[in-house]
Amino acid sequence: MSKTLVTYYSRSGNTREVAKAIYEAVEGKKALRPINELASGEIEGYDLVFIGFPVHAHTVPHAIHDFIKGIPEGKKIAFFSTHGSLAGSRLSREALESATVLAAKARVLGTFACRGRVSPEAMEALQQTPEHKAWAGMAVSAHTHPDSQDLTEARNFAAWILTLAAQD
Repeated sequence: MSKTLVTYYSRSGNTREVAKAIYEAVEGKKALRPINELASGEIEGYDLVFIGFPVHAHTVPHAIHDFIKGIPEGKKIAFFSTHGSLAGSRLSREALESATVLAAKARVLGTFACRGRVSPEAMEALQQTPEHKAWAGMAVSAHTHPDSQDLTEARNFAAWILTLAAQD
């Protein structure tokens, strides 16, 4: 029986919420763990790893760069992210593309992104800089996310990835 790990980096709780939804959709042997609680090399014991993170400045948070770069060659993974941008925007896609490049040795089976509320502290900081004012205006509308639809889509994503992994 295969083993699946759902791991995540989350500061505001959005990514943790999506990770829990993905975990719910996984059957069999599974674990849900924050990235910072994983021991070095621990992911090697899993057949499939879901990795989640919030988008920071259009990319993967610096805190998990080394984790993603260190994913073993050929490991089946799927990325998920949360962001304050509009769904499908360039800003949300760039982070997942960056994660895929960082994990060049791994087998990325798919990616998923959904909106997540932006912390009041981050919103205030962003609204103070002219280059981020437009984005901050867009991010205000993410305050109700992730919502029930986002979590349903996360569970559907997990089911799809599990199907792909089983076909391999």
